[in-house]
Amino acid sequence: MDNIVFSIENRYLNLKITTFAKTKQHLNYYYMEGFKQKQFGVPTKRYVQTLDLTDDPELIAQYRKWHSEEYSWAEIREGIKEVGILEMEIYILGTRLVMIVDAPLDFDWDSAMARLATLPRQAEWESFVAKFQGCSANATSDEKWKMMDRMFFLYD
Repeated sequence: MDNIVFSIENRYLNLKITTFAKTKQHLNYYYMEGFKQKQFGVPTKRYVQTLDLTDDPELIAQYRKWHSEEYSWAEIREGIKEVGILEMEIYILGTRLVMIVDAPLDFDWDSAMARLATLPRQAEWESFVAKFQGCSANATSDEKWKMMDRMFFLYD
């Protein structure tokens, strides 16, 4: 069987990924390896939120670009850490985003989000990303992202 060439191009990221695989299932292998988690040395708790992006492939490509290591705003990353968040990850499938936030056990979500909203460039960032998120430019992060309920874990 000949290899199939899968190519993904994104002009906003100036990125072209080409891989060779026997089937699309082989291509999924790259995502099925999992993501290594940080160890914080302190007990933590997790928050999970969701948000739907505007259904426009070009806007989604731009949104991904602005969340990349190269283009994300340092002040935003620093502010997230400053309010006590140990790790924040965002995952995407189509237009659906899922954000995972790890924080110490004594972390207070409401206080942290209120403080985050006052930090340098945070309001500017929220206004900037609103065009991708299909919401008001004046909406805060806490107004956009919806907290998810945990419905299952291993109960150990």
